[in-house]
Amino acid sequence: MNINISENRDIEKEKIIALYEANGWSASKEPEELYEGLMHSHSLITAWDDKKLVGLGSAISDGHLVVYYPHLLVLPEYQGKGIGRIIMEKMQEKYGALHMQMLVADGKAVDFYENAGFERAGETQAMWIYKGNEH
Repeated sequence: MNINISENRDIEKEKIIALYEANGWSASKEPEELYEGLMHSHSLITAWDDKKLVGLGSAISDGHLVVYYPHLLVLPEYQGKGIGRIIMEKMQEKYGALHMQMLVADGKAVDFYENAGFERAGETQAMWIYKGNEH
């Protein structure tokens, strides 16, 4: 396996949708909005096995003080191989010095992000208006 990491945004929408569907993310049901949202993110880092999109991470940021990481996905058959860790390392290269880095994690993702240096945010509660049902 030879994984290439890229910040190139020349990605076919169908490849993105397939990645989200494989992970059971409801955003795949809104393909136009998902695609446009990712293309307009502050950062988009992708992982490729030849021409197969196997992972991606996105960031929304003001570029100076705060960054929010809304999406980090890896194809299920590629999980556990360090791809998500590499994507987060690339994000840290860009945003590691910012005052606040934040995200929402559940399930297995909590351990992943704790291993990446994130910690629970005190007594705060994550809140949202959400159209999905996978959480």
